[in-house]
Amino acid sequence: MTTGQNEFTPRIGKVARCQLAAHGYTRYAQLAEVTPAELLEIHGVGPGAIRGLGEDLAAIGMSFADS
Repeated sequence: MTTGQNEFTPRIGKVARCQLAAHGYTRYAQLAEVTPAELLEIHGVGPGAIRGLGEDLAAIGMSFADS
């Protein structure tokens, strides 16, 4: 599931993964400290990426900050 320094699933899309990394998000644990709304403010990160990341977080027993 790891792509280089970014552990996010490729199914969220290359642009979303790259933009998240550019903003310092490369690990699922980091996403537990932010809300989906905060991530949606990042250009290139859309609802589909948030949905996929939320599913991945749930699969490892975690959630976004407001969940």
